[in-house]
Amino acid sequence: MFTTLRRINEDLSTALLRDPAARNKFEVLLTYPGVHAVWRHRYAHALWNSGFKLAARIVANKTRRVTGIEIHPGAQIGRRFFIDHGMGVVIGETAIIGDDVMLYHSVTLGSRGYAKGKRHPTIGNGVIIGAGAKVLGNVTIGDGCRVAANRVVTEDIAAKTVEFIYHI
Repeated sequence: MFTTLRRINEDLSTALLRDPAARNKFEVLLTYPGVHAVWRHRYAHALWNSGFKLAARIVANKTRRVTGIEIHPGAQIGRRFFIDHGMGVVIGETAIIGDDVMLYHSVTLGSRGYAKGKRHPTIGNGVIIGAGAKVLGNVTIGDGCRVAANRVVTEDIAAKTVEFIYHI
């Protein structure tokens, strides 16, 4: 119980740290769909890992309807994960997300085919992925990377790389 409360407090503090518009923990608790999606994902993930696959999928689908964020219950998510303006975020079944990761709206961590096994990205610690970015396939985004908005990533990115796209 205390561990759960500590994790909730950590999530609320992360939102305050990552979002300059967040004014206090109570506001985040009541109004941040990205935080709510992560909390519900933890529950769905526990069901998934306990063999209650259908129940986990039902929780995930209800979460998607309420928050606009789709996280497969099989996805592995680290600590202090924050989704800012989360509408349209999709995280696939075999995705692995490290600690201190931030995603903006409309980010997809998806697959590129129908193969069984690991088919979604692995995101390192301290990564920020900009709005609309698509990270597809069994690729690795190294620790500390920054992926530009609307970037499509289909190959590994080395740690501490900043990926920019300039539009003219």
